[in-house]
Amino acid sequence: MTSVFPLLAQARHLPLIAILRGLKPEEALDIGQALFEAGFRTLEVPLNRPGAIECIAALAGGLGADALIGGGTMLTVAHVNAVHAAGGRLMVSPNCEPAVIRRAVGLGMLAAPGVATPTEAFAALAAGAHALKLFPAESLGHGGLKALKSVVPTGTDLWPVGGITPESIGPWVKAGATGFGIGSQLYAPGVTAAQVHERASAYVQAWQATKA
Repeated sequence: MTSVFPLLAQARHLPLIAILRGLKPEEALDIGQALFEAGFRTLEVPLNRPGAIECIAALAGGLGADALIGGGTMLTVAHVNAVHAAGGRLMVSPNCEPAVIRRAVGLGMLAAPGVATPTEAFAALAAGAHALKLFPAESLGHGGLKALKSVVPTGTDLWPVGGITPESIGPWVKAGATGFGIGSQLYAPGVTAAQVHERASAYVQAWQATKA
């Protein structure tokens, strides 16, 4: 590749994706600002909880162009359309559904579908995926990541999701991870903005330590 999709280049500056499952619209901007202040720039709100689209709209409108906001658990073309209409520019899913990937790519969104096998990985890339979410990371393990990395095109972004802690980031990077999705270890309903900021800062420090 002679060039990188601009939204992927943006995500690569700090490829830590905050997965805000269960976020409420009334707290969305406070949580988003806490993450932003800690260094996070990529946030996803899974669609399998009430109020997700409203949260995406609040984050996209309140955090500005430096933040990459989108949806998770995006299973259908209708999900892609709804997230895009709310201002989302990121499509994340737990599975590989080529029609969903193609729609997101067609709308200019960053597409990061979930894969667990080489078959799914190549199907996702053929549909235009910009990055691959390795899910569930706990099941795949470092060995699964190394095996997948050995067959996908060089330079493919591989983002493990599931059970990622600040302490596990270093070993995952050594195995070939280029970014991470971080869920309940970072945010869960009832966690305050101050707590999110503290947790997010620990993840940012852990990532930066891998680059030192």
